Amino acid sequence: MKDKKRIALISTGGTIEKTYDEFHGVLDNANSVLDVVLAGLQLNGVKIVRVPLLNKDSLEMTPQDHELIARTACAMAEAHDGVIIVHGTDRLPVTGELLYSLRAVPRVPIVLTGAMRPYIMRNTDAMQNMTEAMIAVQVMPPGIYCSMQNQVLQFPGVVKDRERGLFVHSDD
Repeated sequence: MKDKKRIALISTGGTIEKTYDEFHGVLDNANSVLDVVLAGLQLNGVKIVRVPLLNKDSLEMTPQDHELIARTACAMAEAHDGVIIVHGTDRLPVTGELLYSLRAVPRVPIVLTGAMRPYIMRNTDAMQNMTEAMIAVQVMPPGIYCSMQNQVLQFPGVVKDRERGLFVHSDD
């Protein structure tokens, strides 16, 4: 039997992980839902190594948070067959660009993903984006990518187009 690919999954929070706080009537990052998301996927041939790093809305991330995420991803890339970073979409490009500045071509693919709508919402894009990130991390060559919304974009130059609600290259 072929060895399973070891994929490091770094969780940092963001919209994908928001849950509803019924006492305050808000969506927040109090609890991670990634184990539930992963349980809904067929992960044959893959061993997920969970790395719970942060649980923040990316708008609340500091430069130190982005540095921690990037350095952790670089370290995980040395010991795994690929790295997925679950990240808030508002500041995902900041982490992607920092990763690119630290290591333009890592040993393995590093894929950033997230969601525009929380996993707990009926019309979420979380499952699709997580599935696409799982595929991208296994088939893309070494590099730093954003995988969401039926596309894989390579850093540098990935930005969030707020008017269209999707990620594009800055020259698009």
